[in-house]
Amino acid sequence: MNIVNQTIAWLTDAAHWTGPSGIPTRLVEHVAISAVSLLIALAIALPIGLYIGHTRRHTAFAVNSANLWRALPSLAVIAIVLPITARIDPNAGFKVYPTVVAMVVLAVPPILVNAYSGLSGVDRDILEAGRGQGMSERKILTGVELPLALPVIATGTRSAAIQVVATATLGESSASAGWAATWSTASPRTTRVRSSAASCSCQALCSSRSSRSPSRSASSRRAGCALRRDRPPDCN
Repeated sequence: MNIVNQTIAWLTDAAHWTGPSGIPTRLVEHVAISAVSLLIALAIALPIGLYIGHTRRHTAFAVNSANLWRALPSLAVIAIVLPITARIDPNAGFKVYPTVVAMVVLAVPPILVNAYSGLSGVDRDILEAGRGQGMSERKILTGVELPLALPVIATGTRSAAIQVVATATLGESSASAGWAATWSTASPRTTRVRSSAASCSCQALCSSRSSRSPSRSASSRRAGCALRRDRPPDCN
């Protein structure tokens, strides 16, 4: 019970809600680092996943490479990248960049694998029906495969977001921003770690709730509309 009281006392202390090291500032920094990392991971993994899922080319190499990225410890990635980024940029290279790189490495595998799995799971007969109607490969990808695979892709993105939000606190090893910086600068250490962990857990839960997968019925309806020549009013 003493632990809970100490955590509540730290979180409700007005001194911890103001200034450059206050909770709102660290919260914004943590969200920014997580969002940037997730966007970079999406930019890398989603096009690759869509390509290999649609063409069925280089699937073994891409999926195995993604699983290799999954096996890399985030703390080890930070330690490897830190000397390089610190030399490039003595300020942000020592604080922000190592954490962002590690989080991108962490987020790429679930997005890539789910994008591939979602597209490869689309019924081949549906794709052949689209080709039989004269649809181009690009139209089949965007109008048929992508809507049907969207729930699986969204699940991978949500999994990546939760992992990034929960793991970005490892940036404490490089004196990064966000909650990691709170752990490094505030006092006493045990109480601030518990308080920051509670706040980070709330962020991870919010990420899970805010990135729900679209319903399969809606995705199937959009794909069906793309295949129909006589488009009903609700398809427009």
